[in-house]
Amino acid sequence: MANIVILGAGVMGSAFSVPLADNGHSVRLVGTFLDDDVIEEIQQSGRHPRLRAPLPQSVQPYTYDRLDEALVDADLVVLGVNSLGIDWAAYMLADRLPETTPLLFLTKGLEGDGENLHILPHALRNQLPERLQAQVQLAAVGGPSIAGELAMRHPTGVVITGTDTALLNRLAGLLRTPYYHVWPSTDLVGVEICVSMKNIYALAVGLAAGLQEKADEAEKQPPSREKDVMHNLAAAIFAQGLYETSYLVEFMGGQQRSVLTLPGAGDLYVTCQGGRNSRMGRLLGRGERYTEAKRDRMPEETIEGAELALAIGETVEKMVYYQKLNGDALPLLRTMIDIVCNDGEVVIPWEKFFK
Repeated sequence: MANIVILGAGVMGSAFSVPLADNGHSVRLVGTFLDDDVIEEIQQSGRHPRLRAPLPQSVQPYTYDRLDEALVDADLVVLGVNSLGIDWAAYMLADRLPETTPLLFLTKGLEGDGENLHILPHALRNQLPERLQAQVQLAAVGGPSIAGELAMRHPTGVVITGTDTALLNRLAGLLRTPYYHVWPSTDLVGVEICVSMKNIYALAVGLAAGLQEKADEAEKQPPSREKDVMHNLAAAIFAQGLYETSYLVEFMGGQQRSVLTLPGAGDLYVTCQGGRNSRMGRLLGRGERYTEAKRDRMPEETIEGAELALAIGETVEKMVYYQKLNGDALPLLRTMIDIVCNDGEVVIPWEKFFK
């Protein structure tokens, strides 16, 4: 049995407690400063307010002010905060994380510093004290994993990635259950690029539904039947997104296998099936500008695809300007950056696809 701390009581961090608890591990679920109501609900009812299934009774909920207590004898710390919480997590762990305790990332995203792109495990490591930077072992989980399905123990397949094969095999052993299938991968960079970029490309795929609604309204037609939905457009955008992901993975030094398997094609597919990225994409496709749609329609929700565009948009454009990145290889990414960062109009750059 291992002592495992999950920092972040969102839906994914909480759902991740299920296979761990089912394997008999001691799981301590620590909320962020935004999760006090969630932790209180779990303490009272055993249920997460946004998951469809109860958490295992053995999962121990903690408020963030009890993090020191939760970290006692921890064998593994899992980061389940969203991408906006990475700086807070680094601050909270800087003086608390034992040097020998690995960090396992559920958090997806990239950071840009104006010159280069960085995967979040490296970005957080760089904020830790030097003694930890040299010692901490990093790993991440990537692949198609809807939190509600995992919490209900539906069959799920993911990869666990890092650079230390022995650590990956040990972590995979902690996680595997009859419904949670785990494959080790040493392609940390490639996996992290895939699972981050899927959010912005899922946002792009969501444009198709909104464009169809906009066309119906212009023609004064009733809402489209299933056969009239723009699946052709959505599929083309999906394919271009995967094509651009392949370019970025190669550029960053990752492996194409990650693009073609669970972290790339698999995760992009499941992210396009619904959720916040898809809903925002639909609003943008209907003609709403991002700033207004976020303010008026989804003010309290984190749109990971939009947050990624805001986090890396300026850096991507600078890298293109200085010819570090080939801008012709990223027309969809640059279009989405313009839509989100500049409230740009939705125009599908067909003539630039698949170059």
